[in-house]
Order: sequence, then structure tokens, then C-alpha cells
Amino acid sequence: MKTIQIYKKDRYLSKLQSQILEAFTLPSPNNSDAGIILKETIFFPGGGGQSCDMGSINGYPVVRVYEDQGEIIHQIKDGAKLLAEDKLILGIQCEMELDWDRRFDNMQRHCGEHILSGICYRLWGGVNRGFHMGDDYMTIDISLEDNPQFKEVTWDMVQEAELEANKVIWQDLPVTPHHFDTKEEAVKMPVRKQIAIDEDITIVTIGSEQNPADSVACCGTHPSTAGQVGLIKIYKVEPNKGMYRIYFEAGKRALLGYRQRYDVLAKLEKDLSAGFPDLMDKYKARQEKNREIKDRLYHLTKETIEKEKERLLSEIDTGHSVYEYSNLTIDDLIEMGRALEGNIPGLLHLVHCPSNTLLMFSDNIDCGKLVKDNASVFNGKGGGNKKFARAIFNRPDDLHLFIDAIEKLSR
Repeated sequence: MKTIQIYKKDRYLSKLQSQILEAFTLPSPNNSDAGIILKETIFFPGGGGQSCDMGSINGYPVVRVYEDQGEIIHQIKDGAKLLAEDKLILGIQCEMELDWDRRFDNMQRHCGEHILSGICYRLWGGVNRGFHMGDDYMTIDISLEDNPQFKEVTWDMVQEAELEANKVIWQDLPVTPHHFDTKEEAVKMPVRKQIAIDEDITIVTIGSEQNPADSVACCGTHPSTAGQVGLIKIYKVEPNKGMYRIYFEAGKRALLGYRQRYDVLAKLEKDLSAGFPDLMDKYKARQEKNREIKDRLYHLTKETIEKEKERLLSEIDTGHSVYEYSNLTIDDLIEMGRALEGNIPGLLHLVHCPSNTLLMFSDNIDCGKLVKDNASVFNGKGGGNKKFARAIFNRPDDLHLFIDAIEKLSR
């Protein structure tokens, strides 16, 4: 690798002068982006579950940093134009600057994952077999293969792990990266997970080597002390492919997530006129009242539909019968119409006023054909079969004009 990885030596350096070793056009939309290789870099190229750094080089946006065939490539947005103008060429001096908020966010979250994974290992022998940093939360997949005493990871267990992880933060333990050229040197460290690579290994240890809160091989960036993580908050745990997936967040994102949830609780307390201690009791009482209201509404609706069926049976004739409803649903009206099959010699029109929907029923007239042939003339659309069809219109006037037209066609 040509590039000296300064971020391994100083994770807090956010600006650096360097020199371009290579510059070239990258395959991208319209081949508009450029890739450059630098003599030194403070940009982390991503890895170990952590996304890459972003920022700028000579003020030009760096939208991606990645490794390709052992080289660190800095992708410059619309950089092909800069290449053509000789603004990014071999030997030119340049100044890079990190998007520091993104870097520190990644440092907090990644270190939070280390702390929580280390605690899971210490408490249950849980082995982290998967790690993902998403936009809304992070996840770790914990396998209990190393400790048959534990058969599952319960909510009580992750709550204990959350407390112990935050104790590590409160102690503000040092976070120390140790770099080794070979695996033989690295295995001397008290790692919780077998080292999978043979050379150029970084072991990140939280706490002392004699009694670490965590120690594991990792290529990512982390703060110098655990206290800078600030907070770890677990959201849920669930079985996943023979393991247990823990959803959580760390750092500023954990604080913001907690704040959002607290704001929801505060609003519920206000809406229910409840303090936090009796919030659940008030919520359950409201739920029970809603169930009673829903049950009463169901029976009232059924009673209304039955009475309306009786009325329609006594009033519909061989011509056109039109009835409009505002307080029944479309499903209610369909139920009514279908219950009257065999008793509709002409056309029965049931109108759902809120949605400008016409439901057409008949025993003898092809409802579907009437809708198909005529609804579009009145800015409507729909379909159906011989005995039942539905048409939806933009305006009530269009719906009634359609009914009038159908009546004239049927004379």
C-alpha cells in the first residue's frame, strides 16, 4: 500500500496536508467522478462494520473512500472535470478535511459496539457473529456456542448487559489500539474472538490488558476513552438464525433516540392527564373504553344495516332505486346489496357519499357492462360483473349525471 494511514496513529486529526500520488477517472454515472491516491490520509476507508469517512480534498467533496487492490481510493464527486483542468494531478499538494461529525459519530457507535459485545462475552460467553451499523440503529448477532449453560438471551439479560456496558462508559476506561505485524504477536493479547488475519493486525483494548472490558481485532476508528461514547441504549432482542440479535444505539444517536421516545411519553402523559407512574394504568383504561365503544358501534351498525335491508326490500321496484349514505362504509353497503340478491328486478344504486362511490346491483341487468361502457364519459372508473359493479367519480355531480344517463338508457 502506497498510502500512509495517519488515522491509525491519530484518530483525532481532522485536517492534513498531503500529496497526490495517482489520479484517474472512476467508473461512475457519466464517468464524472475521479479517484485519487494520496501519500498520507486521515480518511478511514471503511471496514469492520463501520462506514468510511467523508469530507473534502482541496474543498472538493469526498463522497466515498475505499480499498481496492491494497490501495486507498478517495472518490471525488465530479472530479473528472477537475482532472481535465489539471486541478488533481500527480505531485500536487492538497489539503484534506474530514466531516468530523460523521467521524465522531462512527467512533462513538463502533466503540459502543465493542463495549456491549465485550459485556455479552463476559456475562454469557456470547460471541458476536455479526455487526451492522444502520441509519436507525445498530445490531449485533450473539451466539451462545461457548457457554451451554445459557439457552437463550432474554430481555432481563440484555438489560443487565446494558447496565454493565454503561458502567464501562462511566469508568471512562482507556481505549487503546495496539498494532502488530504478525498474528503470532497479536495472539498474546487477551482477545475475546479468534484473530482471522495473519498480518497488519490492530487489537483494540478497552481497559487494561490484565482485566479488559473488551479486546478484539478491529480496523475501525474509536475514541481514546470509553467515556466519550456517552451512552448505550438497547431497544430489543429477538431470535435470529440460531443466534440472538440485539438492537441498540450508542453515543449522540442514543441520546437523540431517548429524547424522541421521552417526548412521545410526555405527550401521552399530557393527553391522558397522567403522571409517569400511572401512565400504563390510564392507557389500559383508555384501551378498555375504546374496546367497549368499538363493540357498541359494531352492534349498532349491524342493527342499522338489518333495518336498512328491510326498508330497501319494501321500497325497491322494477326501475331505478337510488339511496345515499354518509355514515356507513363501502363494505357495509356491499353487504346490504348482496343480501338483497334475488329481489332486485331493476337497478339498485347505493351511493357512498364521502368517496363518490356508486355500488350498482341488479338481478336482470348487466351492471358491469353499464359501468365499463359509460363511467369514463362522466370522469369515472370502475368495473364489476353482471350482478354487481362499482364506479368511482371525481365529483358528486359526475356520479349523479351517470345515474341519470343509465336511467335513460334503461327505459
